[in-house]
Parts: sequence; structure tokens; C-alpha cells
Amino acid sequence: MKNIFIAATQQNDGKTTVSLGLISNFQKRYKEIGFIKPIGQRYLEEDGLKVDEDSVLIEEVCGIKCGIKDMSPVAVEKGFTEKYILQPKKEIITRQIKESYQRVAKDKDLVVIEGTGHAGVGSVFDHSNAYVAKLLGSKVILVSSGGIGRPIDEIILNKALFDAEGVELLGVIINKVIPDKFERIEKLVKQGLKRKGLGVLGVIPYHPCLSAPTVSQIMEETGFELLAGNEGLDNAVMKIIVGAMGPHEALSYISDRCLLITPGDREDIIMTALNCHMSQIKGCIKVSGIVLSGGIMPHQSVINFAKETNVPLMISKLDTYKVASIIHDLTVKIRPSDKDKIAEVVSLVEEHVDLEGILDGM
Repeated sequence: MKNIFIAATQQNDGKTTVSLGLISNFQKRYKEIGFIKPIGQRYLEEDGLKVDEDSVLIEEVCGIKCGIKDMSPVAVEKGFTEKYILQPKKEIITRQIKESYQRVAKDKDLVVIEGTGHAGVGSVFDHSNAYVAKLLGSKVILVSSGGIGRPIDEIILNKALFDAEGVELLGVIINKVIPDKFERIEKLVKQGLKRKGLGVLGVIPYHPCLSAPTVSQIMEETGFELLAGNEGLDNAVMKIIVGAMGPHEALSYISDRCLLITPGDREDIIMTALNCHMSQIKGCIKVSGIVLSGGIMPHQSVINFAKETNVPLMISKLDTYKVASIIHDLTVKIRPSDKDKIAEVVSLVEEHVDLEGILDGM
């Protein structure tokens, strides 16, 4: 039975994207594949159990049935770290991980193990990614985001932690590389890491749609109240616009799949955006949504017009700056319902990652 541990140089570099893409492609070669995320920091409640949301994604999308709790044995809930520092019980966590892994791996041809954060995450409770990879006898693929100097520096730093545990680094995948710089970065990163004795297993271009939240995701993360446009909750947000200008100037900024943030009393800008959406005065423009800041409710006629357009109209008590900051800082995670994103991930990994090289190196 083969296994591989997917780690990253830092959070949100694309571990889950890579894991999802690898599993989906490996399912064409292996009948039985298992998945486990030993330690999860973002969890959901499933049948009264705390399970990592990435395990739920993999289970639903890839059809992997390993027992959802075994796929996510340790959920780092609020207060977990403090309790451990006061009463450290390393052997309990170790046993949970090993027993869950054994059940997940039973009768499997391959198990994909997803880490959490960089190599050192989990050290505070004696179970860093490097230690867990050693515990499960796995080689590691390290995922880093696009660039040249910073990714190489971070890769070498993370490698040192895996080396200290005696864990072999199978290779590196560079993710989210800006398309205009793709050829240059691919060449230099491969050359730079080769000097350090490391192989590059893949270089994946940045695809904007994968980082675009839907309106429903924004609402889930922020708690904004929906006033209209329930049918547009799956709209993807590709651009954020702060409406602090006049309606004439706003026409220059409103673009397809944008989210407008403006005070609720700026009915002129709200109506301009809705008219752009309806009348196509700027061509085929589909406004993804509008957030009204300051807790100010517009005139009922504006709300009624928004209902006719099916553009999601939300309201927040926060000021415009805070609303924009919160949305900008959202962590966008792929959901089981994101069919187009999932298809794109599978295609990107198939095209840009050396799948055979990974299988041969395990």
C-alpha cells in the first residue's frame, strides 16, 4: 500500500486543491484510495462529530468512504491548545491518529494524507506535520505558492523540519503562478531547487475562479442579512468595488461579476449598478451582488427593484471600510457544490503535475 503526505509552506497555499486533484486523477489508476487529514483546524459538525471541512469535501466529491471521523481524527477546537499545554497527553493524540489511519488504510491501494499549514504546525501539542508524516511512514510533497525567491526560501526552511524528523521530501509543487510569468518562474524555480537537491513535481498556473467566493460563502462567513436576490446566491465574485463616487463615475468601475459595497443611502449608485445589470448599457454585465454598509436601509422601491433583478442585496451594520476589509480577507475554500471549480482543479493537476513521477517515487 502506497501513501503520500501533502504539506505546504504556509496556510492557503493549496494543499486541499492539490489533494483533491491528485485523488481524482489517481482514481483512474487505483480502485481503492483512502484519505485522512490527521489534524484539522477548520471543522464542521457532522452527526454530532467535529470533522475537518476538507475531509467532508473529499468524501463527497471523490466518493471516498473511510468513515468521516477516521478521515479527521483530531479537530483543533477552541481551547484545545490551552488544555494540552496545561495537561499534555501526547500518547492520546498519537493513538487517535494511528488507529484512524490504520482503519482508513485497510484494503487500500493508496492513501493521501493532508497536513495542516507548514511543517511546524502542531508542534505546540507535539504533533507537527513533520512528526505526523514520520509517524505514518510517509514521504512528503510540499506545496508552495507562486514566485521565485520567497517560495524557495520557505521550501528550504520547511525541508529542514522534515529532515530533522528523518522524513523524505518526494518533491515540490508550485501553485498559483501568475500566467504572464509562468514560463519564467517555472524555469527559475526548477533551476533554483535543483541546486538544493530538490525536484519540482509540478507548476500550476493561477486561475482566478478558484479564489473567487460566491455570495453565499460571503454571507456564511460574515453574517450579512439578505434583503433580496435569493436566486443569485451562487454568483461568483471576481471583483470588489467600493461605491464612494458619483453614479456617472461608477459606470467606469462596474464590471461583470463584481460585488458593490456602498452605504445604504447611496440609492443613486445602487440603482446605477442594478440598471447596468438589467439594461446592458455597458454590454453583458452581471452584477454578482451589493452590500449596503452602515446598517442604512434604502427606500423600499430600491429593494423591490433588486428583487426583480435577482441581484443579491445584503446589508451590514459595519462601515464601508470594515465590510471591504472582511470580504478581502476571506479564506475561500472549495465546497462540494462548486462543480466548475472542482472540474478546473482536476484538469489543472492532470495537465501540470507529474502524476507518474509521484506514483513511482512513493
